Formats: sequence, structure tokens, C-alpha cells
Amino acid sequence: MLLACAALAIAGCAAVGPDYRRPPSALPAAFPGTSAAGESIVQPRWWTLYGDATLTGLVDEALSRNADVRLAAARVEETEAVLDQARAAMFPQIDLQGSSSRTRSTQVGAVPLPASAPVVQSSQRLVLSTSFELDFWGRLRRADEAARAQALGSRYGEGVVATSLAGATAQAYFALRSLEAQADSLAATVTAREGSLDLARRRAAGGVASDLDVAQAGGALADARVQLRELRRQRAIVEHQLAVLVGRPGAGIAPGTGLAALPLPPVPPAGLPSSLVDRRPDVRQAEQTLAAASALIGVAKAQEYPTFSLTAFLGGQAADLGNVISGAGRVGSLGASVFWPVFDAGRFEARTREAEARAEQAAAVYERTVQTAWREVADALDTLEAATQSEADVRARLDAAREALRITQIRYESGYSGYLEVLDAQRTLNGAELASIQNRQARLASSVELMKALGGGWTLPAGPAGVASGARPAGR
Repeated sequence: MLLACAALAIAGCAAVGPDYRRPPSALPAAFPGTSAAGESIVQPRWWTLYGDATLTGLVDEALSRNADVRLAAARVEETEAVLDQARAAMFPQIDLQGSSSRTRSTQVGAVPLPASAPVVQSSQRLVLSTSFELDFWGRLRRADEAARAQALGSRYGEGVVATSLAGATAQAYFALRSLEAQADSLAATVTAREGSLDLARRRAAGGVASDLDVAQAGGALADARVQLRELRRQRAIVEHQLAVLVGRPGAGIAPGTGLAALPLPPVPPAGLPSSLVDRRPDVRQAEQTLAAASALIGVAKAQEYPTFSLTAFLGGQAADLGNVISGAGRVGSLGASVFWPVFDAGRFEARTREAEARAEQAAAVYERTVQTAWREVADALDTLEAATQSEADVRARLDAAREALRITQIRYESGYSGYLEVLDAQRTLNGAELASIQNRQARLASSVELMKALGGGWTLPAGPAGVASGARPAGR
């Protein structure tokens, strides 16, 4: 009862050290240059917006099988175990001790006893003891605050892994489909140049063209074949990367929607609020690191003050265990102790300064993380807008290159131009086709970067402490 009263008495005592407050934001109110939106663009499962079942399956599989996800989950378990320890330290510890002894004596004092009549004594002891630190200065409460922030930060760390992993998987998938589309385009180019070489040979045999045309056509065909092999090599490398991301090294990637058929998420509207970066898991994790560092200042500061503890025990000692249990030979005590570091040569004060310096570092890291998050969103918005605006020009370039090749081939077959003009037109068309594919990939990639930069791909923790349910990858 005394321990309970003491606990209630100190519950209202103010804890030493600063109470955490989020630093003010120096970011502008909105991102510049956007043309839509709000929170609606931040979808927990944004990869489903592309309507590709293969992509959706790969991201979901990565979020459940990747080794980094398991590592982050293990870190959560570790920090929550530390939190449980910190909370347990705020309650009394109760111990039960028991002992049993039997002594056989062959003499009483200096008088020896007959060997047939020794003195035998039995002793049974059972003691229930407890100890409790009176948290006058809030050391234990601040330690609990720090552990709670660290546990919540580890949950946000899971979100960091989830957003990064979902983004990396989607980017690799789009790169794979882009390389496939480029390889298909080059395969068509190889077929066309095989036809051009055959035509040049027939024209040379008929005396209409020179051997130079044949040599140029053969060189162009060989060059296209080299490019095609290189694209196929790059595709194999990206496929290996994807297989590792989803936790299935060596597995092949199933066919999916073609790059040109993949829908593009809408460009976000003007006035996209800068506050959206606050939902990013890395920003929240950095803030929890700062909150923990702030609480640890109080832990260090409290060590400069005296520590008060209460101890008590209740038990009994008798020759028979039944008598001990029934209350015979009962003993008990209640005590208090104080520990005060009178002289420590400035050690505890130095620990406080150390904790304050670490909090300053955490504040700087938090500020840098927020600013980096803002820059990444702004960069992704600008990149997406530029790729979107380039779409019409890229398409016009492709149409013009096709028409130029058609006209050049007619002129060549009619004898009005040499094969070099045809070769230049083919190269121009090949470059335009690859540029069109790459621009499509750039638009998809920049949309992924925007979703990732805005913190899509994870769910916010729920509950008053933010620990029980925690942040989870949106694919789970």
C-alpha cells in the first residue's frame, strides 16, 4: 500500500529535461509549378494505378519476401522489447526467495554427543521482497518516452523500407518493359536492314547500285545486331535485379502489359501542399529520433539529483515449511534509501551536455531530412511535367522520321539518291523510336518517383502510442 501511495504521489511530479516540441517548418506553403491536388494523389497502393497485374504481384511479393522487410520487422521487435523493459522499470519489482537447510551436529558447545544421538536442526525460509525507485525527477518517465519514440521510429523505419522497395521494384519493372520495347524496335530495324542489304545486293548485281551501297548496308545491319544484343543483355541484368527484389533469385519475370499500353497517373494539380512531406516515413522516423534524443536529456539530467528507493520484505522462518506458510516465525521489514552523487568531478553534468549535443544533431538531421524530402518532391514534379510536355514533340519527331524514311526509300529505288541517305533516314527513325520509348519510360519513372517522394506505399501507425499496430507496408 505504501508503495502504491508513493507511486501516485510522484506521478504528478514534473520530469526534468525539455518536453519535446516539433521544430517549426521553414518550407514554402506549396510546391511550385504543379498543375493539381492534395492528399488524394498519395495512394497507399499506388502501383495498382498502372493496371498491370504483373507489376502489382511483383511489388506485393517484394513487400512480403524481401530480406530488407524482414530486417526492418526484426528491428521493430527489438525496439518494442526495449520499450517493454523501460515500462517495466516504472513498477515495483517483486521477488520470491526460499531456502531450506538441515544441520547435523555431534556436539553441543564443547561437549561431545554420543554418535547414536546427534542433534539435527531443520530450517525453512520463505521471503517475499520488493523494491521500487521513486521517480521524483522523471528519469524513468523520460526513459519510457525515449523508448516509445524509438519503437515508433522503428515502425516508421518499416515504412522507409516499404516505400523504397516498392519504388525500386516498379522502376526496375518499367525499365524491363522499356528494354523489351526497345529490343522489339531494334529487332524490326534488323529485319528492315536485312531487306535493305538484300535490295542493295540485287541493285548492285543489276548494275544500278555500287558495291559501296552493299558495304554500307552490311555495316548498318551489323551495327543494329550489336545494339540488339546489348539491349538483351541489359534486359537480363534488370530481370536479375527484379528477381532479387522479390526474393526469388534466378526466377523469370512473367510477361505483362506493354510499355505503351500502361496508363499514366494524372499530373498533380497546382498548389500541392508542402505539408505532404510530413507523411513520409523517413521524415517521421527522423522526428521520432529527435523526440527520443530530447527525452534522453531528461534521463541524463535526472542523474544529477538524488535517487530515492523503497524496499520491503515479508516472510517467515521455521523448522517446518507448514509453519512458515501458516505464519509462524513471520518476519518483515520496510526501508528507504537515498543515493546522491555529492562529488563526481562533473561527470553527470558532462553526460547532460552530451545528451543535449546529440539532440542538436538529431534536430539538424530532422531539418535536413525535411528539406531533402521537399527537394525530391519538387524534382519529381518538374521531371514528370517535363516528360509530359515532351510527349507531343517526341511523337512529332517519330512521325517526321517515318515520313522521311518513306520518301528517301522511294528516291533511292528510283535512282535519285544514294544509299547513304537511306541509311541516315533509317538511323534517324531508329533514334526517334527509341526516344519515344525512353520518354514513355521517363514519364512512368517520374510518376513512380513522385509517389515515392510523397510517401506512398505504407500506412500510418494507429493507436494512441503508435506502437501496437504500427506502420505496415501497404502491400500486406
